[in-house]
Amino acid sequence: MLNYDYVIIGAGISGCCVAYELAKHNENILLIDKNTDVATGASGAAGAFLSPLLGKKNSFKDLVTKSLKYSTAFYQENFPKHFNNCGTTRIPQNDEDEKKFESYIPFMDFDYEKEDQGYYFKIGSVVDSFTMCKSIISSCENNIDTKFNYDVRNLEYRNDFWFLNDEIKTKNIIFTSGSDVSLIDQFYLKIRAVWGQRIDISTSSTFSHNYHKACSISQSTALNDDKYLVSIGATHHRDVDGIKDIESNTLELLTKANDIKKLDEVSVLNHYVGARACSIDYFPIVGDIIDSAKTLEEFPYLVNGTHVENKRFTRFKNAYVLTGVGGRGFVLAPYLAKQLVNNIINNDKLDLSIKTDRLFQREVKRIK
Repeated sequence: MLNYDYVIIGAGISGCCVAYELAKHNENILLIDKNTDVATGASGAAGAFLSPLLGKKNSFKDLVTKSLKYSTAFYQENFPKHFNNCGTTRIPQNDEDEKKFESYIPFMDFDYEKEDQGYYFKIGSVVDSFTMCKSIISSCENNIDTKFNYDVRNLEYRNDFWFLNDEIKTKNIIFTSGSDVSLIDQFYLKIRAVWGQRIDISTSSTFSHNYHKACSISQSTALNDDKYLVSIGATHHRDVDGIKDIESNTLELLTKANDIKKLDEVSVLNHYVGARACSIDYFPIVGDIIDSAKTLEEFPYLVNGTHVENKRFTRFKNAYVLTGVGGRGFVLAPYLAKQLVNNIINNDKLDLSIKTDRLFQREVKRIK
């Protein structure tokens, strides 16, 4: 039987970042995924565009701002070859949207320049999603084992250890499996999968930086003497049926992109499909996992709205989760991974807005 101190389930950007942070403290870590490699799900399909969240001050905007500052520095300092800080122009979609943009000006968290089309933010960036995840893991491969094409069919906790398929034994388990939270099986961890498609195209058009309106288009990079590679992302569908029509989704992306900048001599090179993991309140889900059955057995009156201090909730031993990052995974993941690992290793507190607790407290009141 394989023995580890930590097993991380899910090798998207969240799982890779958690592994990276844990490797600073431990040399006995296993990262597993049911797919063939890192970033073959939502992370691989992501456009991986990084840009500010515009709006008036609120707790979610504050979280995105902190994460964007941290993550851009993280990528630039550690993996500059796969990180392109070319800037992004955010373009209002209509007159009403333009008025909203103008109302947000006093609340801008980053330097910007007003342009004819919209607002240019120098911090705007794009990440090569697959090679970034690959490089994050490769950078600490001496401390991390990987196991792909591995499906966890059975998960049990006994004698102070977690057992996966009775083949892998670990002291701690961390779920970073995106929209698939079936292994956790807790009623309060509700994830809305938002399916999306991104495409890579060849075009004779060139763009000096990224643009975002109803979709995002990337800075162009040379393919040969007269053609350039551009990424366009992404569509949004609440159910998997909406993503099945690849041709229709490709046309949608090209139409939206042409509304930003004219694309000449276009050939579609690749398309990528994945399901973003969105929580019911849009905030990410981070931290240890509450055992709802045992907590309700001890405090049945929680369903009536009676207050019980969070610290009295029963929690699964040495089991943690990081999911619900939605369409901002490459912005949020490095920052949240750092927070989670500091919580595990040093017992640093997590903000209640991202903890599992707030979802349990909300959903338990809905039980009839």
